Amino acid sequence: MNATPPDAERRARLLRGAHQTLGALSDVLAPLGARFAEAGHQLYLVGGSVRDAVLGRLGTDLDFTTDARPEQVQEILRGWADNQWDTGIAFGTVSASKGDDQLEFTTYRTDTYDGVTRHPEVQYGTTLDEDLVRRDFTVNAMAVRIDPDGTVEFVDPLGGIDALLAGVLDTPVAPEISFNDDPLRMLRACRFVSQLGFTLAPRVREAIVEMAGQIERITAERVRAELDKLILGEYPIDGVNVMCETGLADRVIPEIPAMKLEIDEHHQHKDVYWHSLTVLRQAIDLEDGDPDLVLRWAALLHDVGKPDTKRNEPGGGVSFHHHEVVGAKLVRKRMRALKYSKQMVDDVSQLVFLHLRFHGYGKGQWTDSAVRRYVTDAGDLLPRLHKLVRADCTTRNKRRAAALQSTYDDLEARIARIAEQEDLARVRPDLDGNAIMDLLGIPAGPQVGQAWRYLKELRLDRGPLSREEAEAELLKWWGEGKQAQE
Repeated sequence: MNATPPDAERRARLLRGAHQTLGALSDVLAPLGARFAEAGHQLYLVGGSVRDAVLGRLGTDLDFTTDARPEQVQEILRGWADNQWDTGIAFGTVSASKGDDQLEFTTYRTDTYDGVTRHPEVQYGTTLDEDLVRRDFTVNAMAVRIDPDGTVEFVDPLGGIDALLAGVLDTPVAPEISFNDDPLRMLRACRFVSQLGFTLAPRVREAIVEMAGQIERITAERVRAELDKLILGEYPIDGVNVMCETGLADRVIPEIPAMKLEIDEHHQHKDVYWHSLTVLRQAIDLEDGDPDLVLRWAALLHDVGKPDTKRNEPGGGVSFHHHEVVGAKLVRKRMRALKYSKQMVDDVSQLVFLHLRFHGYGKGQWTDSAVRRYVTDAGDLLPRLHKLVRADCTTRNKRRAAALQSTYDDLEARIARIAEQEDLARVRPDLDGNAIMDLLGIPAGPQVGQAWRYLKELRLDRGPLSREEAEAELLKWWGEGKQAQE
C-alpha cells in the first residue's frame, strides 16, 4: 500500500480546513451565489480571502471577483446588502456590508500600466484567468467559485497552493514585469514576509534588488501604510531584514540600514542593527493584547541616532553621546516625510528621546523630584516607556540583565509609592491662572504664564504644597524678580 506524500496530505488537510471555514460563511456566500447566478453572472472569492481561508485565518473582509460590471453588481446587491459604497467604482470595485462582513466586488480586469505611476488604466476582462494573472503573488491568485447552492470549488491555475505549502512568495508573471507595473508590490513582498512568515522566491529577491529605486514612484502615504502593516505583522524582524537586504529600506527608511555600523578589531561595540531588531522582538513580547504600533516603531528606531554620534574613544571604546537627542530628531524628520500624523510623530520621537533617561537612575539615587519629572515627561507614554526600557536590555550577561531589570522594578515601585500620595498623572501648579492674577495683581498675559511655569517646576521639585506655601513661594519669586529688574 503506497503512503500519501506529506505535501499531498498537508494540501488535503488545508483544503478541508478551508472548506470548513467557508462553510461557516454559507449564510453570506449562498445567497450571493444565487443572486449572481440568477442574473447570469459568475462569482468567485479571490485573493487574500482565499489565501487566509486556506491558512485558517480568514477575517470579516471578503474580496470577490465577477464578470458582472460595477453597475450590474450594484443592482444584484440592492435589497440584500445592508450598505453599498461606490468609492472604488472607477477601478471596477463596489463595496458593501452585510452584518459584520465587509465585502468588495471587482469586475474581471486586464489592466495596463504606463510605467510611471502605479495607477493602472482599468480594462475589464472576460475570464477569471485573465484576472488572476494580473495579481501580485501566486498565493494571492487563487479563487473559490461560489455556486448558487453555496458550495465552493477551488480554482488555482497559477500554483498558489504549491507556493503556500512551500511558504514562498512568487509572482504570477516575471517579477520584473509585475514590479514595473506596480513598484509597491516590492514592499508588499516584505510585508507578506512579516505577516505570513514566507520567504521570497530567488527571482523575486533578485528583481527587488535590481528595481528597488522604482519604489520612489510610490507616494509616501502608500509606503507608510505598507510599513505599518509590516511592523504589525507576526514576523516583523524577518520583514525588516528582507527590506534592508534587498535595498528597499535605503529608499524608504534609510535610518534602519544605516545602523549596520562597521565593527573593527580596535573599537568594539554592539551591533546596533541587530540590537535594535532584538529590542523590537523583546518589546513585542511585552505587549498587552493587540500589537502596539507606537511601541514597535519606537523599539526599532530607538538607536537611529547612533551612526551620527559614534566616536572612537582611547583604549578601544566607542561612545554615542546624546544619540537619543539626535535620534529623536531623525525620527521626527523621517516620520514627517512619510506623512505620519502629528500624534504618531510626537509619540515615537518622545519615546526615542526618553529611552536612555532611566540609566541615570543608578541604584536608586534619583530624588523624588527626578522621578516626578520622569513620569511627567513621559505622560501618557509611561506604560510604553516602561516596556521600551525593559526591552532595551539585550546583554548576554545574565547577572547584569537581572540587575537592570531589578533596578527598573525599583523605579516602578517608587513611581507607584509617590502616585499613592499625589496625582502623578496630572502634575499641575498648586495655584491656577486666576489665583496667580489675583495674588500678584496682574492681568492675563505672558507674566501669568511665567509664574505658572515657576509653580509647576516648584511642584515637581517639592511635591504638593499647601495654598499658603504656594502663595508665599510665588510672592517671594515675584519680589526677587522685581528687585532684579530694579
